[in-house]
Amino acid sequence: IPISIEAAFAAGYRAIDTAQEYGNEASIGRALKVLLPKFNLKREDIFITSKLSPQYNGNADQVKSLVAQTLKDLGTTYLDLFLIHWPGTFGVDSSSPQQISNRHTLWNALTELYNPNNGPLKSIGVSNYTAKHLVNLIQNSKVVPAVNQVEFHPHFLQPQELIDVCNQNKIALQAYASLGSTSSNPLIADSTLAQIAKVHSVSPAQVLLRWALQENFLIIPKSVTPERIVQNIALDFELSPEEVKAIENIPNKQKYCWNPDKIA
Repeated sequence: IPISIEAAFAAGYRAIDTAQEYGNEASIGRALKVLLPKFNLKREDIFITSKLSPQYNGNADQVKSLVAQTLKDLGTTYLDLFLIHWPGTFGVDSSSPQQISNRHTLWNALTELYNPNNGPLKSIGVSNYTAKHLVNLIQNSKVVPAVNQVEFHPHFLQPQELIDVCNQNKIALQAYASLGSTSSNPLIADSTLAQIAKVHSVSPAQVLLRWALQENFLIIPKSVTPERIVQNIALDFELSPEEVKAIENIPNKQKYCWNPDKIA
């Protein structure tokens, strides 16, 4: 992790996306303690996002202590963005109405920690929420999520209904898994991407990231390889409307990550 963060800072990145579920918050905190002064950066120069582990979704009373632990591990007094990682509660039937009430209770607990001026959570949002989950949440809270972080790539296009709900409520859509699967990965090897990458003298990964940006999604490219970290931020080229459409029409549609559709 220290090597990855150092390469990212050197390349110009100023945002870190982590989660309680990833088990790396303490490691990131130790790295930042060394690397912020090394790059002459202050805490306010970087944007840190973390997420509540899904295993705690049914324990809203623990939210304050869980956030405090994340802050301690990361070595910071505030988070720029904190997300509910998953719309469901583990151990509760996915179709149960309890899923809905748990989401409301959990969101309300987060809103009590939300303060854009002096933290501990400067903004709050969700991840893996469908249009149904968002509409229900918005109808029952005065605080609208700032972000919905979702899987998005040419093999899995988010439904227009979700995009419309987010646009109407000024919720930023952020893409994860932009390059498809991290294991067996046929998307990155797609011939359409290869052809477009050749035209722009970039990598297929850069094409995928640029495409997501032109689809109005924020991106959080994931890599531990310094060379790819540098590549992934070099997105100062423009895809033509025809290229954007060709990428959208790549076949073999499939979802690689968690599927929230069955959560009540």
